[in-house]
Amino acid sequence: MSESHPAEPIVSLPGKLAAVAGDIKLSHTVFAMPFALLATFLSAGSADRPPSLSEFGLIVLCMFLARTVAMTVNRLADAGLDSSNPRTAGRVLPSGRLDRRFMALTVAVCTVGFIIAAGGFWLLRANAWPVLLSPFVLAYLAGYSYTKRFTWLCHIYLGTALALSPVAAVIAIEPGYLDVPEPWLLAGMVACWVGGFDVIYALQDVQHDRSLGLYSMPAKLGVDRALWISRALHVIAAVCLLMLWHTSPLLGAGFFVASMLTVALLVFEHALVWRSKTHHISIAFLTVNGVISLLLGAVGIVEVIMSMR
Repeated sequence: MSESHPAEPIVSLPGKLAAVAGDIKLSHTVFAMPFALLATFLSAGSADRPPSLSEFGLIVLCMFLARTVAMTVNRLADAGLDSSNPRTAGRVLPSGRLDRRFMALTVAVCTVGFIIAAGGFWLLRANAWPVLLSPFVLAYLAGYSYTKRFTWLCHIYLGTALALSPVAAVIAIEPGYLDVPEPWLLAGMVACWVGGFDVIYALQDVQHDRSLGLYSMPAKLGVDRALWISRALHVIAAVCLLMLWHTSPLLGAGFFVASMLTVALLVFEHALVWRSKTHHISIAFLTVNGVISLLLGAVGIVEVIMSMR
């Protein structure tokens, strides 16, 4: 369903900021933030310490700024495509509520803010890796916006982009933790989980993507084949999750229960879109996956804290 188009551009700065926040859907931060925080606690716990309040705050700030950069670049890159899609024509750029200059300024300010925030780990713990890698992280995140123009692996790319969040958190908190399997299993779970549900999300735009020659899996490979790939990705995600529980000495029975509930929720998600049904996309995409992320993040963090007592 097409969104309503406002008659005039937004003029006030608070109104513009609110429009950007709504357009890039800050609520979708729920998909990556809990895993970055879980990785923060796991990596600190591996050194038998909790993360400091300043470390915690910097991780949250970096996540917020990095996602804002990535999503605002996405809106800039896709403005022309969005204008021809009834589902997205009401976004701030196609509808004329904001201009490209303000969106580009948002990208620039958040880019500088992200690099400065990453530099905070250098000041706090003499760890220069976050600030040195920060431009490359942003470039990789922004690159997703262009992948659907030339490859149906765009969904996998998005998964790996979000999977950077736990890896980046480990690099910032305890880089040596990358020497063990746990952070890579967590990253693998995130990559396959996100890639799988992004294929489901793309079911909404199959005809539009085909008309413009875009490379979503459902548009290029067919809906049925794309859904089987999505299911396979979620099976791999479940395996990574259970291996993480089995491998980590910091995660106990509670995380196993949360993992099994996650498997059940993934089955439910695919049942909602069985035979290519799209009328429950909002539940399958946002609600189910939001619950999965919050469940695993919250239970995992609690178990790490309890294990250090």
